[in-house]
Amino acid sequence: MPAKQSLNERIEAFKKQNLSLDMTRGKPGPEQLDISNGMLTIVGENNVHTPSGLDVRNYGGLDGFPEAKRLFADFLDVSPDEVIIGGNASLNLMYDTVAQVMSHGTSGEGKPWLGRKIKFLCPVPGYDRHFAICEHFGIGMIPVPLTDGGPDMAEVERLVRVDPAVRGMWCVPKYSNPSGVVYSEETVERLASMKTAAEDFRILWDNAYTVHHLGGGPARLKNILEACKKSGNPDRVLIFGSTSKVSFPGAGIAVMAGSTNNLEWVRGRLFFQTIGPDKINMLRHVLYFKNMQGILDHMDKHARIIAPKFQAVQEILERELGGKDVATWTEPYGGYFVSLDTKPGCAAAVVALAGELGVKFTKAGATWPYGKDPHDSNIRIAPTLPSLQQIRTAVEVLAVCIQRVSIGDSA
Repeated sequence: MPAKQSLNERIEAFKKQNLSLDMTRGKPGPEQLDISNGMLTIVGENNVHTPSGLDVRNYGGLDGFPEAKRLFADFLDVSPDEVIIGGNASLNLMYDTVAQVMSHGTSGEGKPWLGRKIKFLCPVPGYDRHFAICEHFGIGMIPVPLTDGGPDMAEVERLVRVDPAVRGMWCVPKYSNPSGVVYSEETVERLASMKTAAEDFRILWDNAYTVHHLGGGPARLKNILEACKKSGNPDRVLIFGSTSKVSFPGAGIAVMAGSTNNLEWVRGRLFFQTIGPDKINMLRHVLYFKNMQGILDHMDKHARIIAPKFQAVQEILERELGGKDVATWTEPYGGYFVSLDTKPGCAAAVVALAGELGVKFTKAGATWPYGKDPHDSNIRIAPTLPSLQQIRTAVEVLAVCIQRVSIGDSA
């Protein structure tokens, strides 16, 4: 049977199933949420003080209490005095950091960025929410290709050296969204030591998936803050993380870390914003996890739940597309996504056709600044929320759509 006819028959069969599957966002599945339920009752009316005696029901603790700082210092591989504990979302911390720099400038003698021509380097494929922050503030975005070891450093070094308008860079250094790339030691060292035309250049280091392995334990990532200190650029990096995909997405803990100068700059602005974060939720995390080993043990449970889902994606893509020269895809060791590239000019049509069959994927182009993939090839697959059977069906639909769009109107 000709390939087009066979694919058309499979598409018609999918239509008859009246599917309604959502693969658009990287949300934890219900089984993952269940493993943190003990956190909901661990703080009670007779257990409202930190080990050091702070009453978490009251005001205070602008940047977190000591026990939380120790726990999340280990989480981000920094010292406790290099940590600020925020609310429930690291995205909020990142947005606020950019907003504060726009209005007040960076730590030190940095001038406000508002009203000036500002550009950020954006490794691609990348995280759409990072790009949305830049677009919201009118910050220009320059795509930089990701390699297996991180962003193309020759291009990064060239751009920051020659253009003083390049004042920032987004990085998801471990299990990058969506490719799963882990930055190499060389990449981290070059980012820390490179010469920049802008004295107030900043790297926003979104270590969102620092402990999110798929069964082999967390990958090793060189300490960017220590590398920046050794290179004489201690203020270059601002590190972000959260427990949104460790405990509860709506009630996690957001954390940021950086140099003494940078944290003094942050605290100086927090004073005008808040009397303090949610210390009751902070205490939940401290009592529940106890220490970094507790977090790692918890993440092993997550891995046992989601690793089979990622394996199913790989199995179906290989079965349906292997050797057909119509797509390539990543095989990550952690994180929340698989990145797939179709032939140029096919991704939007593939996502649209899958949508007609009842399977939603993230909009094609979302992994590029301004939502515009110049190659129209990248598709982000988010396997964590649906059930294993739903994932198998959704990825099969995707693979059939890729094949059908790739052959076009040929026989």
